[in-house]
Amino acid sequence: MPKRGKKYLAAAEKVDSTRFYSPEEAIKLVQQVSYTNFDGTVELHLRMGLDPRRSDQHIRGVVRLPHGLGKPVRVLVFAAGEAAQIAQEAGADFIISDDDGIKKIMDGWVDFDVAVAVPEMMPRVGRLGRVLGRRGLMPNPKTGTVVQPEDLPRSIRDAKAGRVEYRLDRSGNIHCALGKVSFPDQQLLENMGAIMDTIRRVKPAAAKGVYLKRVTVAPSMGPGVKVDPIAALAMEAVV
Repeated sequence: MPKRGKKYLAAAEKVDSTRFYSPEEAIKLVQQVSYTNFDGTVELHLRMGLDPRRSDQHIRGVVRLPHGLGKPVRVLVFAAGEAAQIAQEAGADFIISDDDGIKKIMDGWVDFDVAVAVPEMMPRVGRLGRVLGRRGLMPNPKTGTVVQPEDLPRSIRDAKAGRVEYRLDRSGNIHCALGKVSFPDQQLLENMGAIMDTIRRVKPAAAKGVYLKRVTVAPSMGPGVKVDPIAALAMEAVV
């Protein structure tokens, strides 16, 4: 195991590693054990009882967080003509409509947080799979980022309001941000509830055995706090 620093060890003393905390207790504790000099992020890590090798057990989508992530979201839209005009009026930060813009990204420019595209642009956008895919920025219908022109305002609005993507990775885990350490604990709890409510609802019919094996919340820098999986999976989104 890597050698831990004094700050980490001091924070870890506050966490009982043998205990499963309630979501409410875990959120309050994770704010206490963060030791960054900046406003760190609170992260949610889920160990799923799903087989990522099976397509009928793979889950992926987006969740709109009721309190956002505490940072401005820069939205890029791939669109041309009337669709580009709609995107501009809806508040898109960047619009790419031609091959010059595509080349700019291929050369390494990725100063945006969410990419949205209209279907007509996807043949061009597909060339960017190697650049955008590894950064989780590739537009995809499953995440609501490939939309018809009339749906661009809603998609841009949702992206800027604060949304996170959940995706089962190759190890059978899901990782999401919940917000900033400085958020009131109730806001972090409600953001967590929105994610857990969605995870519960998208359970694949092919799932076998224990659906959610382990839940951990952790700050950007600091020890993780184990959450009772049953209590976490029972959380509901705030309507």
